[in-house]
Amino acid sequence: MTTEEQSNIEVAKAGYAAFARGDIAGVIAMLDENVEWSMPGGPALPSSGIKKGVEGVLRFFTVVNETWAFEAFEPREYIASGDRVCALGYYRARARKTGRFAESDWAMVWRIRDGKCVQLQEYTDTAVLGAALVGASAGAVG
Repeated sequence: MTTEEQSNIEVAKAGYAAFARGDIAGVIAMLDENVEWSMPGGPALPSSGIKKGVEGVLRFFTVVNETWAFEAFEPREYIASGDRVCALGYYRARARKTGRFAESDWAMVWRIRDGKCVQLQEYTDTAVLGAALVGASAGAVG
């Protein structure tokens, strides 16, 4: 692993540590001003879509906080290649509206330039998230 790749992993780790502390300002500080933040899903998932710039990411975190109460958010493995870091992890969250739980493994691919995140793409089980939001049982638990 190159020094740059190790440094990029540390950026991603710092982002997850800030999120775990509830330090959204700390997450925002590590973003490029023109960041592109992409979450899967569709109209049923209020945080889905592509958010552009710091303001878009701030809106994303506001929606996430209004929608979910996380019990677990665990990055477990990091894989780096050049300017990209793939983080593999797991979460369990309760939908605030329905009280139902969703849990899934996830992957997030970071693109990092000069110590700042310029792009993030999440991959997760959107069916489980959607089911928890509407109170259905299709994969949602609790």
